[in-house]
Amino acid sequence: MPARIILGAQWGDEGKGKFVDLLTREADYVVRYQGGSNAGHTVVVGDETFILHLVPSGILHPGKVGVLGNGVVIDPASLLKEIEGLTARGIDTEGRIRISDRAHVILPYHKTIEAFEEEREGGAGAFGTTRRGIGPAYRDKASRNGIRVIDLFDEAALRGRIEANVDWVSHWLTRDGGRRPDLDPAALFDQYRDFGERLAPMLADVTRLLNEELRKGTPILLEGAQGTLLDVDHGTYPFVTSSSASAGGALTGSGIGPRWIEDVIGVAKAYTTRVGLGPFPTEMPADLAATLRDQGAEFGATTGRPRRCGWLDGVGLRHAVDLNGLTRLAITKIDVLSGMDTLRIATGYETETGWIADFPADTGLLGRCRPVYEDHAGWQESLSGCRRWDDLPAAARRYLERIAEITATPIGWVSVGSGRDQTIIL
Repeated sequence: MPARIILGAQWGDEGKGKFVDLLTREADYVVRYQGGSNAGHTVVVGDETFILHLVPSGILHPGKVGVLGNGVVIDPASLLKEIEGLTARGIDTEGRIRISDRAHVILPYHKTIEAFEEEREGGAGAFGTTRRGIGPAYRDKASRNGIRVIDLFDEAALRGRIEANVDWVSHWLTRDGGRRPDLDPAALFDQYRDFGERLAPMLADVTRLLNEELRKGTPILLEGAQGTLLDVDHGTYPFVTSSSASAGGALTGSGIGPRWIEDVIGVAKAYTTRVGLGPFPTEMPADLAATLRDQGAEFGATTGRPRRCGWLDGVGLRHAVDLNGLTRLAITKIDVLSGMDTLRIATGYETETGWIADFPADTGLLGRCRPVYEDHAGWQESLSGCRRWDDLPAAARRYLERIAEITATPIGWVSVGSGRDQTIIL
């Protein structure tokens, strides 16, 4: 059973791109199965840094094929720009990108809707989205008003759907206090028909393609975006993404069955971060968070927004282990913790009614939870040169061992820096 899933076990930004890049060596196909250009996967190759939003991270390995599954929402303009940027930097993408003809596309009115909703809600009512139209595109998909990649080749259907959607968006925005958007249905039709022509060589029946390859024993890596605690069903709703960022989304978003999955790898930082709004029980005081943010370069790869920083949340991590059936963990950024005298891991929460050890569905309750911490001795040594388990200071080894104990999940990899070679393989 040659398929593996790799996903985020926290609120995203865990460093998945590096491990997708690492594990791509053992795969022929790398499949993005959900999300859109709101993702930002950073991969460092030698002296070069690549930030990938839609193209699967495995594209940086010659000969590997990157696939965008049916669960992804695709902004054609962003995708084509990203491909052009990779080509300009010497990455050969010719014939190495496949796009599901069932994937939905993002149109300019999706971004208009998202920006309006964020500005209208403001403050505590907003969700802190990237304003790239992801949520409204998934909303259209669920309400059966969406436009799929395959629809770009049916001129009558495409024209009719664009006209109907622009009319509805214009009516809805002006009714709810927004200004009429500057959207020309005829111009959008021409633009997206052209996108279809440019994307046509990359189109595939991805479900059939992947299942045929799996039956031949071809190794496939399924790459998640965002993180488990942002999953639309199991995350901190409503402060979540609009797709299934958990292991279940890998199957529905790629069109393969569960019998093919042999490994589910969760990537987690040695501490916790979150971008945008929503409850964050282990969030640090502002001064300590600022220090960690600077040391760890904790700024969004997609938006540039500063990330909120906190201690490792073992409760949330256990939730991710259970939900995804994680077989192994990959721990990142433990090198950022060097120099701290004391480290903390939350193993439970105190609430108004007592102590709990589970991640609650009630987002309001989660926001009122007080973490119950274990304190662990820190270390002063730099970890950037460590390449074996025994190279790590004893305190760092104990900290990692405790993470494995709390989650009842073995650690397979430890990242001690952004470089490809800065990885301890256990």
